[in-house]
This record gives sequence, structure tokens and C-alpha cells, in this order.
Amino acid sequence: MRSTRASAAVARLNTRCPEAHYTLALTGNGLFKLRERREGVEKEASEALALDDFVSFVNALGPQVERRVTKNDAAFARQLIKKPKP
Repeated sequence: MRSTRASAAVARLNTRCPEAHYTLALTGNGLFKLRERREGVEKEASEALALDDFVSFVNALGPQVERRVTKNDAAFARQLIKKPKP
């Protein structure tokens, strides 16, 4: 199903923003809309977007989760830096 990525993005947004409840709406022409419900009032949070644009939009909303970096990840990132030639 096409909307799996979109619904997963909305679910992640709902876990990042517990004070609001976001829902996904699918239009008749296959575009996605985001709706926000606060204190019993529902309003449109986005215009109709294509799947990739919608997922990018939803991922950018709300507080962002700090990515966990392990010691191995940090060491690998240091190895990727090019050293200047003498």
C-alpha cells in the first residue's frame, strides 16, 4: 500500500508531539493531507502533497529526535575526513 510510508511518518510525528494529534487524509486524486486535532478542533495542517513531499514535510515538523552516536560511529566519521597533503 502506498500510504504505509505516510502513515508511519504521521505515527512518528504523534510520538514526538504528544500535545497534538495528527491524522492522515488521502484525497481522491491520490495526494496526502495532514490534519491536526487540538482541544477537539480539527484543522488542515498542510495542503495536498505527493507522497515524497508529504513524508519530507511531516518529518520536518515538531521537535526532532537527537540521533544517538556510538563510539564506533564517531570513530568511523573521523576516518572519513580527508587529511591535508604535506
